[in-house]
Amino acid sequence: MPTPPSARSIKIDQDERGGWSSDRPRRDGAPPRPANLSVRCRVLSPVDQVRYSPGSLLLIVSPVTGEAERFGQRLIEDRGALLSLGKVRGLLAGRVDEVEVEAKATELLDAAVGKRLTGGESVALVTESIGAEEREHYVRMAAAHKRPCHLILIETTREDVDEEERPALNKLRKALDAGGLGEEGFNTAMRLGAGSIGEVKRIVFRPAPKVD
Repeated sequence: MPTPPSARSIKIDQDERGGWSSDRPRRDGAPPRPANLSVRCRVLSPVDQVRYSPGSLLLIVSPVTGEAERFGQRLIEDRGALLSLGKVRGLLAGRVDEVEVEAKATELLDAAVGKRLTGGESVALVTESIGAEEREHYVRMAAAHKRPCHLILIETTREDVDEEERPALNKLRKALDAGGLGEEGFNTAMRLGAGSIGEVKRIVFRPAPKVD
């Protein structure tokens, strides 16, 4: 793995791929088991600039969706890479019946994520929930294209977190700190709280600068 540049920057290598393996049909004729996503996960510390390889999938997770959205808008260099269900809902407002907005927004978001992954473009996706189900959905999309996956958890004050969300948040925090998110297919993970979120100034999807 290349040595990071002297500036405070983290480089996520292109070869840190998702743990995608071929599906094997079961002998009893049952449907194939889901592919194993497990990879080795590095827990990152906040730095001025976080650098992911082009074509990566980054999930920005927070118990308060607005916090993750604002974080992404402020720090993601490639604005076209930043996607969220809320953003798609806004585009659909007034254009489709209210009862159809949610299903249509999910469909369009999945299509946009899939198109970028297929084309080798980076994706920075703001999730809607803390639970693992949504994360797995998008990690499997990325793994199908052999794209590396990364996660940033944005924490807020306890008062901002709904009581019913706290068990899932505690589970995610514990797994992240222990490097356990590799089991979900994440190559790297970072946790940012009130005291550390300001340390990250920019997030880029670019190759590391060449060393002479």
